[in-house]
Amino acid sequence: MSLKQRINDDLKAAMRAGETGRRDTLRLLLAALKQREVDDRKELTDADVVAVIDKMIKQRREAIAQFEKGGRQDLAEKEQFELGVLQAYLPQALSEAEIDAAVAEAIASAGAKAPSDMGKVMGALKAKLAGRADMGKVSALVKSRLSGS
Repeated sequence: MSLKQRINDDLKAAMRAGETGRRDTLRLLLAALKQREVDDRKELTDADVVAVIDKMIKQRREAIAQFEKGGRQDLAEKEQFELGVLQAYLPQALSEAEIDAAVAEAIASAGAKAPSDMGKVMGALKAKLAGRADMGKVSALVKSRLSGS
């Protein structure tokens, strides 16, 4: 079963169970997926679905930070709930050691020596780690490795 089909099935289950928060979050996700399909004029693969979910998670994290900064804990909690629902559809997150190993491997295979080579390394890592690691942290790690070597 595709990831998109699983999300659809979970939406139906949430509707039957009367879980309004989960239902609304899944509807938002399906709307974003549909918009991406219309924009790209193609059926989304599981990797595409993960990319959309990853983008939505990033938006939720930014919103949580803004709401907490503005003293709107009620809205931050709503975004936190949505974040939890969305994260359930991502592949298993990688450990710090696995991320370190992937970064080291990408730097070696790209022959990167300086910070100017960061684009090549991140290009390789993005395909490999998408949805399984926080790319902001991965980027910072690559940057520190390339400037320190």
